Amino acid sequence: MLTALENASNDPIQTETGNYSQDELHAMQRAVIKLFDKWGVSDVDAAVLLGGIAAKTYRRWKDGDYGRVNRDLADRMSNLLGIHKALRIIFTNPAQAYGWIKSENKSLGGRMPLAIMMQGGMNDIVRIRRYLDSVRGGW
Repeated sequence: MLTALENASNDPIQTETGNYSQDELHAMQRAVIKLFDKWGVSDVDAAVLLGGIAAKTYRRWKDGDYGRVNRDLADRMSNLLGIHKALRIIFTNPAQAYGWIKSENKSLGGRMPLAIMMQGGMNDIVRIRRYLDSVRGGW
């Protein structure tokens, strides 16, 4: 029987950004930039969705200067990309999938999903992701 100490050496190393490599983080940053472009999200709104980073920092990302990513930011990007994935599963038409984020939704109290996420909290993004996961049968 393995003890916790013996098993610990096989566990992934926890870093400031969880278990993501720099290459994975940069790929996520590039994907989020493309996603926000498809959603029609401004640089200022993108900065809010990404946890209140400076819009100037987001614009640097767009120029390929990615900088450091903390755990909260990595988790936000992961959830945003999860939302994108769910939408692409739910809608066969890409335009519908990208447009959904700015469409009023009865199940969300008549609010736009983007407006909910723009409240700035991680829970607001997770709320939308969980809703979509439940719609697509992922829960």
